[in-house]
Amino acid sequence: MNIPQSSNDEFSEAERQAIYRVMRARRDVREFRPDPVPYEVLARILEMAHYAPSVGFMQPWNFILITSLDIRRQIKQLFEARNEQESAKIEDTQRKHLYDQLKLEGIMEAPLNLAVTCDHRRDSPFVLGRGPMPQTDLYSTCLAIENIWLAARAEGVGIGWVSILDPHAVANILQLPSGVELVAYLCVGYPIEFRARPMLEEVGWKERLRLEELIYHDRWGTRVSSLQD
Repeated sequence: MNIPQSSNDEFSEAERQAIYRVMRARRDVREFRPDPVPYEVLARILEMAHYAPSVGFMQPWNFILITSLDIRRQIKQLFEARNEQESAKIEDTQRKHLYDQLKLEGIMEAPLNLAVTCDHRRDSPFVLGRGPMPQTDLYSTCLAIENIWLAARAEGVGIGWVSILDPHAVANILQLPSGVELVAYLCVGYPIEFRARPMLEEVGWKERLRLEELIYHDRWGTRVSSLQD
């Protein structure tokens, strides 16, 4: 698939605002319509994932498209087992009740599941820039996942990241070879809705932190009074 390349290095105000709007409107989606995502839409989304930056240009990602109901049922069972374990860890009764009411996956409802993996073997034994920080292959794969999320949102497609899973059990089901690690198990499809705010913020699980509290100057703990300083 050929992506048009712009000859202009500058973005217009409208283009900038469109990019920022997509970032603000990105949501973790759990409820899906049954309509399949057309191949050409999925191809554009994965193409943008493949445009993600990666240390040493290693491009360590692979994408497994999962439509098998049998595989998805197995993954759903893994989720249910692990979710019970996670719920049992919550001591506060009110917070545990809230957790148990949350819909935290759409494995069977979404028309497509997508596993994103990191191949630690790619370009081995030497990857430019990776030596001092070998985990950068995982970081690079996460950048591809973010691209998936943003491109999907621009296409009106919802993405839900299911992290309440035993990654080793999922790897066995997907028959991942040694040296290839599951990074994300995603539900993909057209959403019932895109929420105005993140679901966990809406239900009162947690509020968004203030940006000013997360920025330091020169060294850890030195507050920045204003981004205009």
